[in-house]
Amino acid sequence: MSRFYIRPEAVSGEEILVPREEAHHILDVMRLKAGDEIIAFDGTGKEYLGNILGASKAGLRIRIKKINTPQQREKTFIALAQSLPKKVKMDFIVEKATELGVDEIIPLITERTVVRLPDDKKSIRSARWQEIAISASKQCGRLSVPEVRPVARFSGILKETGNYDLAIMACLTEGTRPLKEVISNFKGRKVLAMIGPEGDFSPGEIQEAAAGGVKLVSLGPLVLRVDTAAIFIISAFNYESSV
Repeated sequence: MSRFYIRPEAVSGEEILVPREEAHHILDVMRLKAGDEIIAFDGTGKEYLGNILGASKAGLRIRIKKINTPQQREKTFIALAQSLPKKVKMDFIVEKATELGVDEIIPLITERTVVRLPDDKKSIRSARWQEIAISASKQCGRLSVPEVRPVARFSGILKETGNYDLAIMACLTEGTRPLKEVISNFKGRKVLAMIGPEGDFSPGEIQEAAAGGVKLVSLGPLVLRVDTAAIFIISAFNYESSV
């Protein structure tokens, strides 16, 4: 059955009004019609089973038949602070991080970040990544959608580490601890995972992070690409929280 994302405010009583853009996708791309059943989710944990009633200039009307609020198991809240990589790798990272259950994605500018977005492009890119997160949530059956935050600077994110029970930085410097050692006995609720650019974080950034209480971790003996590192860290936390 087709599954779509709606904003919570689209629900009114026993009906859902799907905005015109998403209505176009439902009617013209998916070729659904009046009477067809669909599933919609609003990102807050609710899922709606309904039937298409019809379209108007305002959008597509859906009659709600049933509302599901599936029981969700307790899980670690993971925020991924990812230094902007080259080309379309960030699209891939957002998609796969969403599929793996990450809760927050923070595009990051570090000293060695090659990609430098003009101010007028930052909000456009963030909106694009948010749409990718929504699309990936539809595909993988998530009831929530991770928040893609505005592009941030490394120094700004360091000031937020106190909002998390654990903040880790994957880097290649000496003095790191194995990721497994750091997370295997973690009992907190919220984690911030920081991943640098292909050239790693700068020595100054590593020193500043360590001084601020961030745990420096190793992802093993091999040097991973940034997109692989993101998947590795999220998967490791998922494994630890499932056993």
